[in-house]
Amino acid sequence: MKASLLKKLSIMATTVGSTLGISIYVLYMRLTNTYDRLYADSILRWWSSLLLRAVGATWEVKNPYGVGMVSGRPCIIMSNHRSHYDIPLIYVSLPGSIRMLTKKELFKIPVWGRGMKAAEFISIDRRNHEQALKDLAEARRMMEGGIVLWIAPEGTRTRTGRLGEFKKGGFVLALQIGAVIVPVGIRGSEKIHKPESSDLNCGQNVEVNIGETIDASHYGDEERDRLMGDVRAAITRLAGEGEGGL
Repeated sequence: MKASLLKKLSIMATTVGSTLGISIYVLYMRLTNTYDRLYADSILRWWSSLLLRAVGATWEVKNPYGVGMVSGRPCIIMSNHRSHYDIPLIYVSLPGSIRMLTKKELFKIPVWGRGMKAAEFISIDRRNHEQALKDLAEARRMMEGGIVLWIAPEGTRTRTGRLGEFKKGGFVLALQIGAVIVPVGIRGSEKIHKPESSDLNCGQNVEVNIGETIDASHYGDEERDRLMGDVRAAITRLAGEGEGGL
């Protein structure tokens, strides 16, 4: 159901207010040296659930392989990206201290950008190759410390509903550290909010399909393209873009 103007204003107020609120709180924890990663995880999941409830979304998580985060191994979640609502859906569907690899421009947003940095989100400069390599090195360091990295390999939300071209950086990182990749296919998030649209649709049902893990340590450095192809095939199937769907 398309949200009325009044409902849209209510959803926007909830979204902006809660986002600013958790950003300020995480900054406060940093300033007072009381930051705790697991507590920050719980805050992010509370925020995610709040945003989804605000639009009346329901979601079903399908995890036929019983995939969790592999203890003692660096993990990277890779998913398709159809909507801003993919972000809260990932947090309510998967365990671990998940942090996004996020374009650097978002870190320039007042309060929110500083809050993301305080909460251990990782920026990447897509326009500067040398800086991007440094950003990936920082991501590696944080993953070695227990962060589960979430990457949308398309780099941005799709405008067509189909998987776009994959960026290479996340796969280079996965090969360097021998990461376990968790492929995820999100179906229906674009029904809530499409890119470049001001419409919001309430009461939508979304599926989050978690696929069998892909171990990058089983690929040689020269097999990046094969790894990309295998992950793309998995996400395509999980997102329902293959001929037979799931």
